[in-house]
Amino acid sequence: MPTKRKAVGLASFVSLLKESSESDGISVSVPARGSGSEISASPKRHVRPLKKKKQVGLLGEGCEGIDATGMVPFYQQASDVPRQLQKYFAQRLRFFSLYPEGCLLDEEGWYSVTPERIADQIADRCRCDTILDAFCGVGGNAIAFAKTCERVVALDTSPVRLALARHNAAIYGVESRIEFILADYVSFAKAYNMLSPHRRTLDVVFLSPPWGGPEYISSPKKNGATIGKVGEETEAERHPVFHLDSILPIHGSDLFTLTSTISSNIAYYLPRNVDLQEVAALSPKDKVEVEEEWMGDKLKAVTCYYGGLVAGQDHLF
Repeated sequence: MPTKRKAVGLASFVSLLKESSESDGISVSVPARGSGSEISASPKRHVRPLKKKKQVGLLGEGCEGIDATGMVPFYQQASDVPRQLQKYFAQRLRFFSLYPEGCLLDEEGWYSVTPERIADQIADRCRCDTILDAFCGVGGNAIAFAKTCERVVALDTSPVRLALARHNAAIYGVESRIEFILADYVSFAKAYNMLSPHRRTLDVVFLSPPWGGPEYISSPKKNGATIGKVGEETEAERHPVFHLDSILPIHGSDLFTLTSTISSNIAYYLPRNVDLQEVAALSPKDKVEVEEEWMGDKLKAVTCYYGGLVAGQDHLF
């Protein structure tokens, strides 16, 4: 049976036209019946565009100037984490106890940040007015220092990591106590030594330079093969000695010598397998205190204290 079409009168048509045109900003006028005039549409009137809502990052409203949301991924599920970072993501709460509140790390930060409990322990030993964190990375140590020192000067050569460090410091509520500076430490130290005697005093310098990436602890190789018998791995191969010439950006010994021109109070954060004879040779006339940094039953690193930071040498501070 053919469908009957319903007749639509002028009033219904105008009503439909009004509904479809309201969103387009068009007004419709209806002529008087019998006037002979046709339906006319007035020109489109100006409509003020709606303001875009500000996107609020992980730090919330009012922190847009220091919020680094979007610079790097904020991983919340292990399934989203790249394979090479999986084991570090599993330790995220060891790195930052407030990680769920939005702490951010780039790839280098994941494998180089100092675990929070260790950073707090070092900061407690380094209490002073002003401390220089020469290689601040994503801010693990700088945040800890801001809890025990009046002022922290934090350097890094990466603008991204520096932004992440500031972001993370804001989560801990200590960003106002940290001065973040985009600079190469070696150049900074040389420039600092050229300033007048009235320069700002840096009471302690904390050195946590790059160790060469996660491979610093890997077994030694020769011609692409592991040294030793096939199928066996010696203790020396499992934990090869780390030498200061592997430190970046300059030889670890030269880095210490340069730093000693700024302050004699130095905390040097080094791999757990560092050559301790080389560590002692850095300051042959004075004592050095080596503190092992453990997380549970695992030795993570050592911190070597010099000058007034050594127990019993407060008079040198």
